[in-house]
Amino acid sequence: MADSWERARRALTAAGLPPDRLGDVRPLTGGTYNTVEELLLTDGGRHVLKTPPAPDAPGLRHERHLLVSEAEFYGVAARAGVPAPRVLAAGPGFLLMTACPGDPWDGSLTEADTAALRAEVGRQVARLHHLTGPGFGYPSGALGPLAADWRTAFTAMFEAVLDDARRYRPQLPRPADAIARTARGAYDALEEVVIPRPVHFDLWPGNILVDRARGQARIGGLIDGERMFWGDPLADFVSLALLGDIRKDEAFLAGYREAGGRPRFDAPARLRLALYRAYLYLIMHTETVPRAVGAEHRRWVRDAVSPELVAALDEIDALAR
Repeated sequence: MADSWERARRALTAAGLPPDRLGDVRPLTGGTYNTVEELLLTDGGRHVLKTPPAPDAPGLRHERHLLVSEAEFYGVAARAGVPAPRVLAAGPGFLLMTACPGDPWDGSLTEADTAALRAEVGRQVARLHHLTGPGFGYPSGALGPLAADWRTAFTAMFEAVLDDARRYRPQLPRPADAIARTARGAYDALEEVVIPRPVHFDLWPGNILVDRARGQARIGGLIDGERMFWGDPLADFVSLALLGDIRKDEAFLAGYREAGGRPRFDAPARLRLALYRAYLYLIMHTETVPRAVGAEHRRWVRDAVSPELVAALDEIDALAR
């Protein structure tokens, strides 16, 4: 506890805020990599502090310097006018940000509220996807500098997690080398993407806050942008329909189109979408080892995620013929 308070005071000082206003430090659950704490100030203010694990902690190759990518996403969200935390201070070992109102999306919403909120998320994601970046890949530099083209960036990303899978040896539904051969069948389709757009890549319900303080539910913020990269906006549709099919989310797609988004699901787009699904589901398998998850979570990955990884690979095989 003493370390948490000292860490919080240092972060507040770095942000130009009086450290003596710190009233309490509370751990926040839900994160699987960084340490996340809520800082409660004596004047009623609330901030969120993230700190990375030790440099020698086990992890995936792309997970180095995740807080750099997260800070980048929040800057992008501010430019797009999308609700998200605002960065107060950042350094090599921490990220201090404002707290967004609301709680993670859960199953208690009415059908009407769900449809309205999915449409709003669609509009917000479309506004993000209007922006352009300086290159392709992870802004953290974990896999090297940004690339000039998407094929170079994404193949490096996919090969990196394959290397992680070979190193950590998670239980995969197919061998890593077989997954690699299938994925290469989709690489030519990556060349259609010529403009780098911001991709959150982790917009499952747990990272979408719903604020009900004023009665009607609204989106309080898009959080946990640490997996952000510059790339194909189509990739965001994977986590937005985690273990599902975004083409069935009519409310989201209506909002996305309303805000100027132009989703395409022709054969090359479906090939890329299958490749991005395979990438995320391969990450979800591989991270179970360095995270040392329990037996229940491993069973869930085997029963729920493995079939989706196989389905994505099968779709690549079918479309690449």
